[in-house]
Amino acid sequence: VALVEGGYPLRGTSLRSTDLRAGAALMLAGLCAQGQTLLNDPCGHLMRGYEGLEEKLRLLGADTVKIAAGP
Repeated sequence: VALVEGGYPLRGTSLRSTDLRAGAALMLAGLCAQGQTLLNDPCGHLMRGYEGLEEKLRLLGADTVKIAAGP
């Protein structure tokens, strides 16, 4: 159990995911942050590692948008 009190609220920013677990942690932090978070997942770890992730997050109330990468 971890209890964290005080500190500063998280603010959205642009992030880069380097692996599956780190990407998931960054995504959850971004969902908790104030403002918009852009998570760049160049290798597609999150979409391959977690089936139906976007839809599951939306069902929980998350406001997510998948932006397709260019060629």
